[in-house]
Amino acid sequence: MFTLAEVASLSDIQPTYRILKPWWDVFMDYLAVVMLMVAIFAGTMQLTKDQVVCLPVLQSTVNSKVQPDTSGKADFTTVETTTTGQEEASMRTVSFGSAPTVTPDILSRATSSQYQPTESGPEPKKEQKDSSGRKTNLDFQQYVFINQMCYHLALPWYSKYFPYLVLIHTIILIVSSNFWFKYPKTCSKIEHFVSILGKCFESPWTTKALSETACEDSEENKQRLTGAQSLPKYVSTSSDEGSPSASTPMITKSGFKFSADKPMIEIPSVTILDKKDGEQAKALFEKVRKFRAHVEDSDLIYKLYVGQTVIKTVKFIFILCYTANFVNTISFEHICNPKVEHLIGYTQFECTHNMAYMLKKLLISYISLICVYGFICLYTLFWLFRIPLKEYSFEKVREESSFSDIPDVKNDFAFLLHMVDQYDQLYSKRFGVFLSEVSENKLRGISLNHEWTYEKLRQHVSRNAQDKQELHLFMLSGVPDAVFDLTDLDVLKLELIPEAKITAKISQMTNLQELHLYHCPAKVEQTAFSFLRDHLRCLHVKFTDVAEIPAWVYLLKTLRELYLIGNLNSENNKMIGLESLRELRHLKILHVKSNLTKIPPNITDVAPHLTKLVIHNDGTKLVVLNSLKKMTNVAELELQNCELERIPHAIFSLSNLQELDLKSNSIRTIEEIISFQHLKRLTCLKLWHNKIVSIPSTITHIKNLESLYLSNNKLETLPAAVFSLQKLRCLDVSYNSIAVIPVEIGLLQNLQHFHITGNKVDVLPKQLFKCVKLRTLSLGQNCITSIPDKVSQLLQLTYLELKGNCLDRLPATLGQCQLLRKSGLIVEDHLFDALPSEVKEVLNQDTSIPFANGI
Repeated sequence: MFTLAEVASLSDIQPTYRILKPWWDVFMDYLAVVMLMVAIFAGTMQLTKDQVVCLPVLQSTVNSKVQPDTSGKADFTTVETTTTGQEEASMRTVSFGSAPTVTPDILSRATSSQYQPTESGPEPKKEQKDSSGRKTNLDFQQYVFINQMCYHLALPWYSKYFPYLVLIHTIILIVSSNFWFKYPKTCSKIEHFVSILGKCFESPWTTKALSETACEDSEENKQRLTGAQSLPKYVSTSSDEGSPSASTPMITKSGFKFSADKPMIEIPSVTILDKKDGEQAKALFEKVRKFRAHVEDSDLIYKLYVGQTVIKTVKFIFILCYTANFVNTISFEHICNPKVEHLIGYTQFECTHNMAYMLKKLLISYISLICVYGFICLYTLFWLFRIPLKEYSFEKVREESSFSDIPDVKNDFAFLLHMVDQYDQLYSKRFGVFLSEVSENKLRGISLNHEWTYEKLRQHVSRNAQDKQELHLFMLSGVPDAVFDLTDLDVLKLELIPEAKITAKISQMTNLQELHLYHCPAKVEQTAFSFLRDHLRCLHVKFTDVAEIPAWVYLLKTLRELYLIGNLNSENNKMIGLESLRELRHLKILHVKSNLTKIPPNITDVAPHLTKLVIHNDGTKLVVLNSLKKMTNVAELELQNCELERIPHAIFSLSNLQELDLKSNSIRTIEEIISFQHLKRLTCLKLWHNKIVSIPSTITHIKNLESLYLSNNKLETLPAAVFSLQKLRCLDVSYNSIAVIPVEIGLLQNLQHFHITGNKVDVLPKQLFKCVKLRTLSLGQNCITSIPDKVSQLLQLTYLELKGNCLDRLPATLGQCQLLRKSGLIVEDHLFDALPSEVKEVLNQDTSIPFANGI
């Protein structure tokens, strides 16, 4: 036997799920509990009290005189008999176990009394009682047998199974009401939603955000009453945050400006959010974002709830239709014809059902409960289809709060919020705070300023290679306010900070001249932009899409150096491209690292005053170079990794060119080099990391050449024409296949740096040591077997590389190279140790002369 609590547990849900139970679901749950009680009460009574008592209908001579009427009473043809109430009360039903029998204490003598008729209408005689009653000739076992037979044959089936039917129907209704809480594919989403909703409701950040909104409304009302003259000092009108105009939004350290159309009032913090609460709130924002993306994709929860409501409605109609027909079938008296005359001796029995009246009342009560339950189901269906529950708007929340960016949601996410609103609308209002990007940015700002204090930022300031104070901030949620208090900072690097905002406080950083924005589309206020426009000298911008370049970058009139790193290829999308650089009137150096197929036409906007142009491609072939002809003032030009196969002819028009770098291309021949004779100012030519196999003799026409870099090519010889360049100070032919150093090298009297590392040289000509101005001599990774003693003639030598050769000793004359020290001698340790001790002492001496290798 099961208890009511065990059955009721089918409808139990986690207490936190109650926020998803509207009033109709709660009411139906209570109705289901009442129906359970009806079923269990009826079942208990039936198991313990239910019984049928039967008596045979006697066939006798006396009975033949009786004509039964429709009321079940006996009327005799000549005499009418009656029984008094006292005599009826004397009839008792005695039950022995489960087999009831009848024992007459005082039997009615109505059927045995006879009246004597008289001609003059004589009065009837009084009844005479027969103490013996009517005998049935049935024993106890026969009564038990016939009672059980008639219980199954005479009673309607509904009277026997009513409690069980009610129990089954109720269980089905309970399961249907709570199935969406149990079904795995919806249960997990609901559990996650309720968990997040509860945390959002209790989060201190929600209280802070809504409190700030209330304070803002209070301040605005006050301002409307007191007038415009009572406005605080910091007032700003809002506009596009990214534009460098007077309407740029303002953010101050002490408060936030929320409104987009009204004066911005500085709102003090209502509560202080500690670090732990801030981290929990940030985690909640991330959970809400992921949950929304997961739940908005489907409407399974909505469909399942509609489905279970339809099932309950159909179930209600079915129960009502068949139950109403059985109300009249439940009766106290029943006629039974068991067809067991051969066992009992009687063919017909009259039976009474002692639970009939109780069952009838319970059935009527059950029908009433089912009707109420059904009407609630119909109302639920009306609510489900009256409004689009797969859409949810936070319009009211947006109007009441400062978070105007709270998005509307759809599908299951919207349906769950509609269900929560039936419980308490405050839940969805508080939940909306965690859907707002403005709210999230506020939280990030508070947490960021709490974590990155002035002292912590000061610890991250370092000195760069140019001996400037530099601060590098990486992957933060924003720019801490304390950054702008570092007034002595020279270089500021912001990397992977998507919500970077530069406030007016940057005007305090009077030493700031260099700014790096790596994947950081920073937004600036008007005052901040004015400061950057007047003070910023160098800007580095790294981006994935050209749209990430802030618009205010193109308006920095005093900018001198601009470094752009990102995708500028506009072949697939004509809308992609740099905006006009015409406003950058003082730009001198432009560095572009991208995947260009042609030089952007906007670069020609700065051509008149540009002195250095650097283009680093990622291996994309640079085809169109005609725009280079317009850059007549360019003194330094670098075209690296552009897949050039020849020297572009447009370069020969750059009359002011002083340095040309064509590193990492696919140049095989440099026959056009003769055209460089027109470039009278060309002093440095870098053709390294190409596929050049020979140097043409026409190189002698470049009279003013001072530096020639041909390393990492495929050269096998050095023509004598190279050594006719009398002004040559640096020659780099490292990592080729050169086997011989021509004796003509002695003609280069101004040569200071000579690099021939990674070749096949085995002998050093004595003429090499006539280049007495040599300061750097790189001879490593060759096949040299000995170093001539004349190396001592190189009195200015500070760097000598000999490692990777076939040397067995070093000349002792190395000690006469007055400026050479051990740090500048690159050689195997055993060769150095083999030097005389006095030579090693000289080489180990400290020197204050700085090392320079000329590269």
